[in-house]
Amino acid sequence: MSRYDDATARDALMRHVALHSLLELRIVSVEKGRAVVEMPVRGNALNGSGNLHGGAIATLLDVATGMSAGSATGIDRDQQTLVTADIHVRYLGRPKTATVRGEGSVVRMGRQLVVVDGRVVDGDDNVIATADASFMVVELRRPLEVADNVDPRALDL
Repeated sequence: MSRYDDATARDALMRHVALHSLLELRIVSVEKGRAVVEMPVRGNALNGSGNLHGGAIATLLDVATGMSAGSATGIDRDQQTLVTADIHVRYLGRPKTATVRGEGSVVRMGRQLVVVDGRVVDGDDNVIATADASFMVVELRRPLEVADNVDPRALDL
């Protein structure tokens, strides 16, 4: 069983990253090549003008598309990890509900590069943002020295 098949392991992976906790990201579902992650629209995710911060939207997309990529790969988590190679976000609107949902779906999976489409929608299915992203399979790396209590086998999402 991979860490994506086990809800407890997925929740621990989310809490492992302080930014994910700050934004209150919650994994809704993960299946091979697809993932859905929710985020409340609250003060800690708003910008100075009271709109959902572009960085919060980009983080939600990065996590949803990264989870999608991670669920589709057969990498050896003791030897390899996934890192975001690039992500392009298009901001299309603002949410009209108290929660937004990031969705990711694998488009193509190669040996070293996984290409994923993503979108963020509100509770009424209004599209807030779209993205395309790619993730690279890389050799497991030591965590940065400033990082405390990290698991080097955790995906870099």
